[in-house]
Amino acid sequence: MSDEATPATRATEATTAPAPAPSPGTRRPGGRTARTRAAVRDAVLAGLTEHGYPGLTVEYVAEHSGVHKTTLYRRWGDIEGMVADALDLAGEDSWVPPDTGSLDGDLRALAREVVESFNDPAVSASVSAMIAAAFQSERAAIALRAYYTERFARCETIVERAVARGELPDRADSAPGPATDAGGLVRSVSAPLFFRLFITREPVDAALADQSAATALAAARAGVFSAGGAPALGDGS
Repeated sequence: MSDEATPATRATEATTAPAPAPSPGTRRPGGRTARTRAAVRDAVLAGLTEHGYPGLTVEYVAEHSGVHKTTLYRRWGDIEGMVADALDLAGEDSWVPPDTGSLDGDLRALAREVVESFNDPAVSASVSAMIAAAFQSERAAIALRAYYTERFARCETIVERAVARGELPDRADSAPGPATDAGGLVRSVSAPLFFRLFITREPVDAALADQSAATALAAARAGVFSAGGAPALGDGS
């Protein structure tokens, strides 16, 4: 789920009055604007990794992106705007959830992707820095939630395919959408991994990824993520 770094470009536009920072979730045009935005994103990620959110400055971003400070202030307003937009840009990739031919395989592949990403030092450092920034900036927190909400929305196709194969039940009523809460199911796959990564600071591996996926699969089959509500404890129905 990571993005490749984009080479920095220099933009020295003269500006006068600051403009509001870009709103997360909007799409920008390509060309020079896209390159400038990507260069700022790369500099923000590097600065967060190197100095953390409290130590990230406009001067650092300007120096490492090649974008003039006046342009940074005009387009993003402040550091919060740059961090929020970096998260928004990260969500504009072409990532799609795995399609292994079975729900079990898809969930295992998702879990292993999380493990592989965080076992890559470069990816782990940048993602950890962004998550840490969300605890110190409300705008970064909002952007982070939007990023993962969009990611989980992409995973709805996993549930749709599982329903089509008969691995999960379809809705018995006429309400729209599958009977299983796709977002809840996918969150349950990554939750144990993120707990170890960010709370207890324990290592994660493929065996733990498979365990997390198997637990989520068993819960889904038991109706825990049913759109009609999870069964009560002790309810054998």
